[in-house]
Amino acid sequence: MYKNFDEMVASVKASRKGTVIIAAAQTESVLDAAILAKQEDLAKCVLVGDQAQIKALLEKMAPEQAGGFEIVDTGSDLVKATKVSVQLAREGSGDIILKGKADSGQMLRAALDKENGLRVSEVISDVLAYEHPEGLKLLSDGGVNLAPDLNEKVAIVKNAVQVAHSLGSPLPKVALITAVETVNPKMQATLDAAIISRMNARNQIPGCLVEGPLAFDNAVDIEAARLKGVESPVAGQAEVFIVPNIEAGNIFGKMLTYYCGYRVAHVVVGTSAPILIPSRADRGELKMLCMAMALACMPK
Repeated sequence: MYKNFDEMVASVKASRKGTVIIAAAQTESVLDAAILAKQEDLAKCVLVGDQAQIKALLEKMAPEQAGGFEIVDTGSDLVKATKVSVQLAREGSGDIILKGKADSGQMLRAALDKENGLRVSEVISDVLAYEHPEGLKLLSDGGVNLAPDLNEKVAIVKNAVQVAHSLGSPLPKVALITAVETVNPKMQATLDAAIISRMNARNQIPGCLVEGPLAFDNAVDIEAARLKGVESPVAGQAEVFIVPNIEAGNIFGKMLTYYCGYRVAHVVVGTSAPILIPSRADRGELKMLCMAMALACMPK
């Protein structure tokens, strides 16, 4: 796994530049990401949305670069902006879609439309990377699947493992996080974790090492795992954390940003063009890192 986002960005710039379609780009934070991507020579950005507002914001934020972006005018209609962005991706005019002023639901509805969408996998999921002192770590799924069942959790694991491979970990250590590290028939998450761990042991989920159920302390602290009698190559050394539901993932992800102060990036996988749905409150740098992460996950 990459040690940090700077290493990831440098690798992408050297080998995987692409084009990012920004849906409803008439907002400062997403234009800041586009400007940063241009300055870093990371990616070309196509701005879809209200052309007048986009131009006015660019003139205010970076007048020297205001004329350097392709703009597709869809007016102020956010739904139209998402649909046009998806169509541009289907036509091959871009590699990645980043949501701007549109909300995540609007963006995903357009991307997952049965007739005109981008879905290539039965289950799509959000994979978040965070810059831990020991190296990049992954978290899934705090953005798409509300209360995944067993089959959906298996797909979420496989999606996260695929991202880990793309970020440089050939055999990622995956922890299935629950409230406890023992199987409890009254806690469905522990039963699912035990089944998925067994599936991995039988090579039904290849390319990784999976352990669960694990409480968070057992997953990140070797001494805590030892004291609780948890013996596993994943215990205390997890690189990928799979949470039982969207509440756990959303809280986990926001704590990483607002309490720990870690830099984060995330990408929705399972579509022909990766979808980026960072919060509209996120800064431009985070959104630029999302672009880089998505590019890193694309084939060379």
